[in-house]
Order: sequence, then C-alpha cells, then structure tokens
Amino acid sequence: MTELIPAPRSVVSGSGEVRLTAYSRLYADTRTRGVGHWLRTVLWQATGLPLHEGRELDDADGDGIGLQLDPELGPEEYRLVSDWNGVLIEGGSPAGVFWGAQTLRQLLGPDAYRKAPLSRDRAWAVPHLTIEDAPRFRWRGLMLDVARHFMPKEGVLRYLDLMAAHKLNVFHFHLTDDQGWRIQIERHPRLTEIGSWRARTKTGHRASPLWEEKPHGGYYTQDDIREIVAYAAERHITVVPEIDVPGHSQAAIAAYPELGNTDVIDTNTLSVWDTWGINPNVLAPTDNTLRFYEGVFEEVLELFPSEFVHVGGDECPKDQWRRSGTAQARIRELGLADEDELQSWFIGHFDAWLSARGRRLIGWDEILQGGLAKGAAVSSWRGYAGGIAAARAGHDVVICPEQQVYLDHRQAPGPDEPVPIGWVRTLEDVYRFEPVPPELTPEEARHVLGTQANLWTEVMEDHARVDYQAFPRLAAFAEVAWSALPAPAERDFAGFERRMTAHYRRLDALGVAYRPPAGPLPWQRRPGVLGRPIDGPPPSR
Repeated sequence: MTELIPAPRSVVSGSGEVRLTAYSRLYADTRTRGVGHWLRTVLWQATGLPLHEGRELDDADGDGIGLQLDPELGPEEYRLVSDWNGVLIEGGSPAGVFWGAQTLRQLLGPDAYRKAPLSRDRAWAVPHLTIEDAPRFRWRGLMLDVARHFMPKEGVLRYLDLMAAHKLNVFHFHLTDDQGWRIQIERHPRLTEIGSWRARTKTGHRASPLWEEKPHGGYYTQDDIREIVAYAAERHITVVPEIDVPGHSQAAIAAYPELGNTDVIDTNTLSVWDTWGINPNVLAPTDNTLRFYEGVFEEVLELFPSEFVHVGGDECPKDQWRRSGTAQARIRELGLADEDELQSWFIGHFDAWLSARGRRLIGWDEILQGGLAKGAAVSSWRGYAGGIAAARAGHDVVICPEQQVYLDHRQAPGPDEPVPIGWVRTLEDVYRFEPVPPELTPEEARHVLGTQANLWTEVMEDHARVDYQAFPRLAAFAEVAWSALPAPAERDFAGFERRMTAHYRRLDALGVAYRPPAGPLPWQRRPGVLGRPIDGPPPSR
C-alpha cells in the first residue's frame, strides 16, 4: 500500500515487511511523546493493537515503531525507514515526525482510518521501504466559512483530522460575516445573542426563490475555541482566525447598531442578513468602532496564538462612506484622497495595533487599495494580480485565486452538479494549479508563504455538502501544496488518479461524502435549486 497522497519526495522499496502484533511497542522520547500519543490512539482504535510504550528505541526492534528527532532534517521534513529492525520515523521537529506518522497510517491500508477494528484476527504490516519527504510550502491551508452555514464544533474537529491526514497545516477559520457572528466575545455579548442567528436562509444562489423558513445559527464559546485550537495544535495545524472589517459586518451592526453609518441609514432596523452577495452595510470609520474592535481582537488574541490574524478587508462597498458626513469628515481630518484610502487607514490601524502585540495582519487582496499597510500580508483571491503586486512590494502572500482553488465552485458542467456555482474546476484542474506566479523573480517568489483552498458555504448547508465540494479536490490541492511537482502541463495526472483509487478507500473509511469520479450520487444532487454557473474557462490570471 504505497499509493501515497500527497506524493513523497523519494520512495525506495525493499523486500519484506514489518508485522505489527500485540507484542509490538512504540517508542517516543519526551520531544516526540505527543506524536506517539496520537499515533498510539488512532492505531489502537483501528487495529486493536495496544502498542505498549517502549522504554528505549531498541524496544521498537523488529516489529515496533520508533519516533525521534534528527536535527539535520528541516522543520517539517521526515524520514521513514521500515526494515528488519522495525519502523523508524525521524523528523526535524515534532511536526516532521507527525507527517511521517500520517504516511505510516497510509502504508497500513485504508482500514487504519477506522474508529474500531473490523477484525481482531487480521494482520497489520508495513512494507520494507525508505521514504524521505518534506513540504514545498510552509503555508498549506484550508479556509472554512462557518458564518454562512454554521458547522458545529464536532464537525470542525473532524475537518482538522481530515486536514492532518492530507498534511495541511493552516486552518483559516472564517468566523464572522453579514450572515452570522460565530465566536463568543465576553465584553460584547450581543454579538452572539443577536448576531449568531438569522431568521431564515436563502436556499441556493441569491437569485433563487427558495427559502428555508426557520432560524439558523450557532456559535463557539471561548472554551470551544480553546478546544479547537488545542486539538489543531496536537495535529501541528495553526488556526488563523478571521474577523471581518470593515465590510461583511451586518451581523455585528445588527447586534450593535452604533457600529454602522447611522447618519446614512437607520441601523436599528438591520437584522442579521438572510441572503448572499455583497452587502452595502459597512462599519463606520469612527473612534467608537475602532475601540469596539480592539476589544474584540484583545479576546481573539487570548484565544488564538497564531502569528497571523485575518481581518478580511474584502468587498467593502464605499457608497455609505461617500454619503456619510462622519466618514467624509474623517477623510478630511486625515488628509486622505478618497474612500479607498479611508479603508487603507482602517486596515492600517489594525495592522499597527496587531504589530504592537507581536502579531501580523493578513487580509484579502482588496487591502491593497489605497495603499497596503506596512506589515500586512495578503491572501490573493481575485486571481494572481494582488499576490504579484504585494510580493513585488515586499509583502508576504498566500496564493488562493478564486478561479483555481475556490472549492465551492462546481466540479463538472453536467446538469446533475448540485447548486452549480462559478467556473468548472475539475479534479485535474486543481491538480494542475501552480501557486507561484511565473512573473515573480526568485527573490519576489520568496514572499509566497504558500497556498490555501477556500470553502465558502453559502450553498453548503451541512457537512455532507462541504465534503462533496471539498473532496476529492482537496486531496489534489494537498499534493500541490506539499509535493515538489513539475510544471502544470507536465504533471502525471493519470498517476495521481491511480493513487486516488487507493485514496478513495481511505476517504470511505473516514466517512467522507466525496464526489465519486463518475458524478454525484442521487442523494448528492439538488434538483431545482438555482446556482450561479459561469460558462467558459476561467481567466488564467
């Protein structure tokens, strides 16, 4: 079972195998103990083998597993050797050992992903081989939108496991939007009392006439967030929270009307938005708004230890600011040229605020408008142009273009594709995605931190719909983010499809409701629900 995804850098096969038995031991020292605990737990669930603790590496001899660090390896690099001495996984850090342990799990076969053994009598074996492997990018991300459709905590933990199984290491947690506020903020309780639920939900695209006429909502308590962050850390995944400013904020304004442009509209009449699209109701550029969100971010920083904090910054219509005497007075006071520079000032305030606390701001590429905040990094979603501009200006970039890795976009052109959104992005299209724009020089390309796939959930009402949109394309994306692949046109997609044949069985064992290669199953279709398909090939840049 060497059909590995993502593809490792080097595999040298041997002859023979290591058989794990009830007498096999697992050795982990103090530095790899966390990985050892995780591996022992998942293998005990799947195999029923106790894998008793070895007191020293020699205890793993012959039919056991050893986990240790090798300071000569890179931070996430690992080496897995299976031979007559047993299985030894070495990594440059505990993260590297963990990724090696994920590879070991694949080598044991798809039933190693189950929660209970199918048989107490079956044999578990690892073929003799040597694998050397390391990731291409340090940011290998998945963005999950829980604002449009709430995903309960257990579903988030499940997605962290799915990410770890694919060696993805950044979870971009989209927690707030017009349609819902999903994180408890103790000093502003109405954000969840009012902002976390909406009265009804549009079914399908915003032009659809269909509605689900019942309240939708939910939020994570601060203890839920602590649990999610700790669970992710055990799997060497960093959680990057997103709190949207100054657009995508109607849920917050509904809870605290003074945050909106009160001299333009009666914000007391606003409720949490129940449809999709770009909302005109944006935050007022006032000192009160700044102080309010500083309070929000103070609690966010206590919960999330990540280097980066995402502030959104995208799709902020300026109409209300143009009509607002308060906003226009602020433009004059600051000596700004226009409303784009007002947004830049707004983002720049939080860039400086976060920097003073040892954190870094990241936002969608609209934060380039009016001038990019000094220390900010960019999530380049409107094609590659924003990422190219930011990298050339010396800013770090995460490449996540809509036309390539928005996994809410449809997977095929056929009429059975459920709620078709955007361009057709097949499994092969994702596999041939290249994160580093060729226009960048080697020096500029060093600012590309990596890449991420994005899952926007307007038309994904439950975890089965999220699974369908994510998989199998997330497996292809994971290989793009991890493996040193050739140029897109030269990639062996046929070989990837062959390896996916084995990987589908792993996904089956994990209970993933993926899109089958032949098309959606009858219960995965959504006949009569309007989408927003875009015909023709997407723009290349």
